[in-house]
Amino acid sequence: MATTADAEVIMRLYELRGEEMLRKARRFMVFDFNPKSLEELRAVSRDVKAAENVHWRQSISYWEMAASFVLQGAVDPDLYLASTGEGILIYAKFHHWHVETEKQSGNPFMRNTAAMIAKYPAAAAMHEMFLKMFGPPKAAN
Repeated sequence: MATTADAEVIMRLYELRGEEMLRKARRFMVFDFNPKSLEELRAVSRDVKAAENVHWRQSISYWEMAASFVLQGAVDPDLYLASTGEGILIYAKFHHWHVETEKQSGNPFMRNTAAMIAKYPAAAAMHEMFLKMFGPPKAAN
């Protein structure tokens, strides 16, 4: 059961989302960045000199931090998942590009978000919904 303290953390996370740099990063990741190849994705995600790399790192680190709060019990999962899904959207949108990289490096993409999806049915359902909207295109039969 969520507490007032949980609600206060959620409200603080919401306030931080309005910070100018994070707002730009979120817009870029959700609406503007739609890579068509792994090379296009890596031109942003791996090139620390690319202007957009700041948006990539800012957005992913923010949502990974928030997911860690849920996983460590600092925030009620039901309240968190009822109030935001953007981190799961980003995971759904970009994870398919990282499958091979994960196999090679052993470093999972958005590990906290992935663990949250695996642990909480509401997160898994949200992930499935976002995969339909933003995930990789289905192969034609």
